[in-house]
Amino acid sequence: MTVELVPAGEADKPVLENLLQFYLYDFSEIRGERLTPHGTFTYRYLDYYFLGDDREAWFITVDGELAGFAFVRGDLAEDWNVGEFFVLRKFRRQGVATEAARLLFTTHPGEWTLSFDHGNAPAVAFWPAVARAVAAGPVEVDDAYAHESGAPSTRLRFHVADL
Repeated sequence: MTVELVPAGEADKPVLENLLQFYLYDFSEIRGERLTPHGTFTYRYLDYYFLGDDREAWFITVDGELAGFAFVRGDLAEDWNVGEFFVLRKFRRQGVATEAARLLFTTHPGEWTLSFDHGNAPAVAFWPAVARAVAAGPVEVDDAYAHESGAPSTRLRFHVADL
């Protein structure tokens, strides 16, 4: 099984919009996301991933088949942050997410941060283990409330070495 990250460009927005529906559906169980009157979920940040050099959108593929996506953004402190990360259920529990995350972190050696909701049990188990596996040094852990959702969350900060 070959897991790859493929850059997503602005022309790929319709595909990302479709994948975001599955992602937000999964989150509806955790954060209570609501459907619009049209029966879709709203993600208001997609356009930002195509407006500057400080944001990137990636497709996750498995043996060439679309398996998910990852959004990352740079912040003012020159850290990179995982904005969104999603693997389709068909590919879960096979090491796909772990390999995709490892590939993602190695795209930008240096400081990384990511946050996950305490109510997201798979993320609670997944992200600390992945961060420890890729980190060159300690992983800082900060439990807090996410500013946007108000949900209890954990923020991880770690350094990824240049390979």
